[in-house]
Amino acid sequence: MIPRYSREIMTAVWSQENKYKKWLDVEISACEALAKLGKIPRRSLKNIKGKIAINVKRIDEIEKVTKHDVIAFLTSLTEKVGEDGRFIHMGMTSSDVLDTAFAVQLKEAAEILLDDIDKLLLVLKRRALENKNTIMIGRSHGIHAEPITFGLKLALWYQEMQRNRQRLLKAKESVSYGKISGAVGTFSFIDPSVEEYVCKKLGLKPAPVSSQVVQRDRHAEFFTTLAIIASSLDKFAQEIRLLQRTEVREAEEYFSKGQKGSSAMPHKRNPVLSENLSGLSRLVRSYAVASLENIALWHERDISHSSVERVIGPDATISLDFMLDRFTGLLDKLVIYPEKMMDNLNMTHGVIFSQMVLLALIEKGLTRESAYVIVQSNAMKSWQEGLEFKDLLEKDSSVKKYLTKKDLASIFNLNNFLKNLDFIFNRVFKK
Repeated sequence: MIPRYSREIMTAVWSQENKYKKWLDVEISACEALAKLGKIPRRSLKNIKGKIAINVKRIDEIEKVTKHDVIAFLTSLTEKVGEDGRFIHMGMTSSDVLDTAFAVQLKEAAEILLDDIDKLLLVLKRRALENKNTIMIGRSHGIHAEPITFGLKLALWYQEMQRNRQRLLKAKESVSYGKISGAVGTFSFIDPSVEEYVCKKLGLKPAPVSSQVVQRDRHAEFFTTLAIIASSLDKFAQEIRLLQRTEVREAEEYFSKGQKGSSAMPHKRNPVLSENLSGLSRLVRSYAVASLENIALWHERDISHSSVERVIGPDATISLDFMLDRFTGLLDKLVIYPEKMMDNLNMTHGVIFSQMVLLALIEKGLTRESAYVIVQSNAMKSWQEGLEFKDLLEKDSSVKKYLTKKDLASIFNLNNFLKNLDFIFNRVFKK
């Protein structure tokens, strides 16, 4: 049973309250570090920690005048603390707070997304094992190629999501860096030990070197990783859309009682969840482009990245959180039609065994070129005239010289394509 999804969990990461709480965590941690250095009296630290509080409404009121969110935040804190408020933010610049707090938010978001991926992996594994031997046709260029199983298709997706999990772990690590190094990163008015203390307390690492900001290649890696994950979901959803087409109908999104597919056509059962995922993936990919644009800032920094991140931080993570949950639920209830898969596989009258016939003729001594001509001519006739490929081969004198009916019967066996399924599944799932 999949745990009930709660969009509020990810949304809470990006709430105003949580943002200011993270800012406050940075400021209090810095005060603690400064107190250890003797820069802030212990009684002042106690007063700061005892009286300090977040008032979102008051911050918004002050920002209308200051037009600067961090100054509005600091002013609201000082109003609560009083005279000892002068020690808050001492030797720091706005980006010390913003970038360090943003790193914590991105880390929190990544942990939610990793949990989402783990839930999806469980469903992918279960459905792959359920359908390990559910035979269907494999397609290349959209055209029948050779048989696979639906479980094999899902094992492929499982392995891809495993790679995505590793990518996200690495991206989480790359973005989990803070800085408390002052206006241009030189620690001119604050001791480096403060940065070390703050980052450690918040579960981050200090950026080895920074300008006024943590460098945005880290963030670009994070958002590009989200785009890759979204693109994988797009790929999976697109496959379901293709398999649900009326002419194919090998798999179908669960259609619940009372659900409607069209305002005009009561018969419609559309792959709306998959289409929704494909659409959202375009948004998440666009956020990756925006994050790449943020890398190139003027000199030690400008503010052009800030407005972008206020949008893509919440939007990309909330969107992907929703997408992962949606696809997990879709796959959990996905309806499979093995009989239709077999009907479609048999649609081309056995030409899918052409490579096996080709290799058998080569093993009997024919050159590849000669064998290819023989097999292709019969395959094209079967394709165009709707005749059984095996029957045509049995009647072809150039084939009968090398292959008996018994040989052909052995060749035209679906199990020939599936003999290494256990090997593949062990390689994917036993690790």
